[in-house]
Amino acid sequence: MIVIEAFSAEHQQGVVDVILPIQQGEFDIPITLEAQPDLLNIAGFYQTGAGNFWVAIADGQVVGTLALLDIGNGQGALRKMFVKPEYRGREFGVATMLLDHLLTWSRNQGITAIYLGTTAKFLAAHRFYERSGFTEIEKAALPEAFPVMSVDTKFYSLTLG
Repeated sequence: MIVIEAFSAEHQQGVVDVILPIQQGEFDIPITLEAQPDLLNIAGFYQTGAGNFWVAIADGQVVGTLALLDIGNGQGALRKMFVKPEYRGREFGVATMLLDHLLTWSRNQGITAIYLGTTAKFLAAHRFYERSGFTEIEKAALPEAFPVMSVDTKFYSLTLG
C-alpha cells in the first residue's frame, strides 16, 4: 500500500535517495545535492505560505516526491516530481496520487494556477502532465515570480477551478 504524507525531517534521506539517482543516472543531468539548496531545506523552502512538499511511502520507504512552491498571487510552481522507476506506471499510480494530493491542497489553499518547467528529456512526464490537464505554454507566458531552472526547456500551466 502506498500513502502520501507531507514531508517531515525523517524523510530527508529518502527524498535525496529518490531524486539524485533519477537526475544523475537516469537522465544524465550533472547536478549535485549541493547545487539544490531547496533539498537541503525542504521545510524552509517549500513548506511556507500555500506551499508544501509530499512524499509517497511504500513499505516505510520514500518512493516518490512532489512539491508546490508558493510563488504569490494565488499561483504555485510544481517542483521535484520524481517517482522511483519500479513504482512508475498505472499499476502503482504513485504520480497520480501525488498530483491529486497537490491539486486538492492547492484548491484548499486558494491557488488558482499551477506552473511547471521540465526538460525535453522527460518525455513520459510530458505525457503525464498533458493527460492530467496541463497545457504547454511558452516561457514568456510564465509569471514573473516563476523560478526557471537552467535545465527547463518545456513549460506547462494548469488553471484550477
